[in-house]
Amino acid sequence: MFTVPEVTLNNGVRIPQLGFGVWQVADEDVVGVVGTALEAGYRSIDTAAVYGNEAGVGEALRRSGIHRDQLFVTSKVWNSDQGYDATLRAFDATMKRLGLDRLDLYLIHWPMPERDTYMSTYKALERLYIEGRVRAIGVSNFQIEHMQRILDEGGIAPTVNQVELHPRMTQRPLREFHREHDIATEAWSPLGQGNLLQDPDIVKIAEAYGKSPAQVIIRWHLQMGNIVIPKSATPERIRSNFEVFDFELASGDVETISGLNADERFGPDPDTFNQA
Repeated sequence: MFTVPEVTLNNGVRIPQLGFGVWQVADEDVVGVVGTALEAGYRSIDTAAVYGNEAGVGEALRRSGIHRDQLFVTSKVWNSDQGYDATLRAFDATMKRLGLDRLDLYLIHWPMPERDTYMSTYKALERLYIEGRVRAIGVSNFQIEHMQRILDEGGIAPTVNQVELHPRMTQRPLREFHREHDIATEAWSPLGQGNLLQDPDIVKIAEAYGKSPAQVIIRWHLQMGNIVIPKSATPERIRSNFEVFDFELASGDVETISGLNADERFGPDPDTFNQA
């Protein structure tokens, strides 16, 4: 089994650089899907309240028999639960569904700038961190201006910003901001929701290495320093996406893939997304 490299967050907590996402995996299916991922070697599982599968994730973790200290579990507070008191209640509900006493990473799912609730929400995350109920706190889908406000008005720097990031949306300015402030970049939709798997440049590189396009893209993320959480419900793809530690992309191939950037989103725009 491959050894997954870890990223040390700005508070000293270590997170596996390759994890497993469960967005759009139904609760009745997620037990088996996460079980397959854990068997393949994944130890970091990323879920969220809005995914509706936290209970199944928790059951899969219990069934695995893997010691809790070897697992890294992330969840997120949903938009309708933002605000100080509501966030604390939402966290309690998440922990009850997961069946855990302590969460490894808790994120604000979206900034929702029009509602102006993310600072009070972040203050609640800081309380959870200070109380020891969460090992690390962070945000998701935050733009530079949202991040700067958190740094200016918050008391604890975010450890992670989880954003849409793939070869057509490389987020270079945001990643540079993260580096300046020692914040880890985590990529959701790392394969561009499948839209990049037929890209001619990526296919050509994959053929040269004897790997799949998905493996090449995941390897690109790792070499870029991103934390990456590919998602699949297919056992073969779950295992294949993990088999990315037996090769390394040449610097020219990394540059070719990075050169595909077109600032093209396949998900919502954080500046305008306000869905409750």
